[in-house]
Amino acid sequence: MRVLLISTYELGHQPLHVASPAAALRRAGHEVRCLDLSVQPWDPDALDWAQAVGFSVPMHTAMRLALNAARRLRREHPRLPICFYGLYAPVSRELVVGELAGRAIAGEYEPALLAWASGLASPGALPRACEQPIIHLQRGNFDPPARELLPPLERYARLAVRAEERLVGYVEASHGCVHRCRHCPVPAVYDGRIRIVQADTVLRDIERLVDMGARHITFGDPDFLNGRRHSIAIVRALHERFPTLTFDCTTKVEHVLEHADVWEELAASGCLFVVSALECVNDEILARLDKGHTTEEAVLAIDLLREQGIETRPSFMPFTPWSTPADVLDILDFVVAHDLVANVDAVQYTIRLLVPEGSLLLEREDLREHLGTYDAERLSYPWRSADPAADQLQGRLSALVEQSMAAQEPIGPVFSRVRAAVRDAAGKTREGVRECEAITMGSTEGRPRLTEPWFCCAEPTEHQFGPLKK
Repeated sequence: MRVLLISTYELGHQPLHVASPAAALRRAGHEVRCLDLSVQPWDPDALDWAQAVGFSVPMHTAMRLALNAARRLRREHPRLPICFYGLYAPVSRELVVGELAGRAIAGEYEPALLAWASGLASPGALPRACEQPIIHLQRGNFDPPARELLPPLERYARLAVRAEERLVGYVEASHGCVHRCRHCPVPAVYDGRIRIVQADTVLRDIERLVDMGARHITFGDPDFLNGRRHSIAIVRALHERFPTLTFDCTTKVEHVLEHADVWEELAASGCLFVVSALECVNDEILARLDKGHTTEEAVLAIDLLREQGIETRPSFMPFTPWSTPADVLDILDFVVAHDLVANVDAVQYTIRLLVPEGSLLLEREDLREHLGTYDAERLSYPWRSADPAADQLQGRLSALVEQSMAAQEPIGPVFSRVRAAVRDAAGKTREGVRECEAITMGSTEGRPRLTEPWFCCAEPTEHQFGPLKK
């Protein structure tokens, strides 16, 4: 079977969730090609070649883009079997399975994806629709990803640190999460469980990435310290083999504090920054989300990491049904107070809560009064804030940030404009803005960051949608 695997977006990284199943499909005897629409154009020749197509949908942004790509594919190849696979495959199931795809597979998708392709390859097989998405959680072994089928690392996001840029490789040591934060899409699939990727596979993949020029590794696990012993063992082996290789990882505030003893070793092993979902600095909203930390604990985590020379790169979700412009301003003031202006990509100030099908937030009575009818195209229940000014502010900031990104403006001036807009919405005077500008302009030099500023839960831009609408 000739299988084409398509990625639309993986946070600016070379798409692991295309390379990994590509290796498994090839081992099973299938011919495989890969297409990454975030850096490559629509490829009519590859689609003419394919006998089946799989769309990788590991996050909201990727799924929004994949819906458009699948519609274009349906117009051009109406009989071609299509499968959606990844964390977001079960979302908007009636639209996906009913209109666009014969299969939708989430969780540990590789065994079911292989079964789908092999079933199509059977003599006389006809594509069969699956009425419900498949959520496969059985633990399995993974092949080293087929990186050679993808564009080179030079086409993807880089690490910027001081005046230098380094090529970056992206790996995952585990899938799923032991936590059940209500706003996160992971619990809807994994329900508080994790699945480990065997250490040998991760290390062999990193070796390959280093051979391809990577000098920095992003561990993209939903939480790198969910399986602490597994993760630390990988870091130790990695540092032994490649002592100059740096890395970043993602973990919760509570894990930063709970595992305070690991950060000295991780810093010595090359950890430059930690991504942590702070979400907001309103403790009542954090409790509604079941985040597991308070604002005071977030400060302790930032300070703890800095003691070891590790920066925090927070992600925020400023807009929820319970947020006000004053809450958003509190986030910006927090960023200034803790010298984080250079650590936060501007898109983080625009993120609006998503409530997809299966979200644990739907269990909350105090959310339901804000919800509208489910919007399958936008993959979420629409909602209105208790404060209409917050909804207006979110739209204003989204336009401001998208324009600034298109112009490639530095974060200092962008932050100042964002803060001015939020102060206006919150009814505050402009006192202190000049001081804020001086702080931001002095805080943007040398902090480690990736050059891809977008985010998994951000709405795609018109630029991202453009090639898929033809």
